Amino acid sequence: MLECPRCHQPVGAQAIACPHCHTVLKAHGHPGIMLYRAKGDEYLCDTCTYHEDDTCNFPQRPYAKECTLYQDKTQPTTVLKAYTLSRSSLVKTWLRRNGGWLVLLGLIVVSIAMVLSGR
Repeated sequence: MLECPRCHQPVGAQAIACPHCHTVLKAHGHPGIMLYRAKGDEYLCDTCTYHEDDTCNFPQRPYAKECTLYQDKTQPTTVLKAYTLSRSSLVKTWLRRNGGWLVLLGLIVVSIAMVLSGR
């Protein structure tokens, strides 16, 4: 169970607002997106990775008290692993993309072979 940042009562993970004090917990219209809030007089931007590397385009920056994209720079970031494809799937994909060119190349080879054999 999560805890409400305002009244510290337990709330469900899918709750959009606290059932006790009605504090909004999720981004408006997006119940799956977490809404991060600053504690006290500090701003979220002071500890945000996106503010540090200057990739943040949030209009309230650098004085944001609430943000959905907040990434704490003291926490390890999660890195998405690239998909690894087998050789057979890579070959199939290449053939699917270049099938037309292969047919055209085959016709050229056959026509050259016919011309050379007709001599």
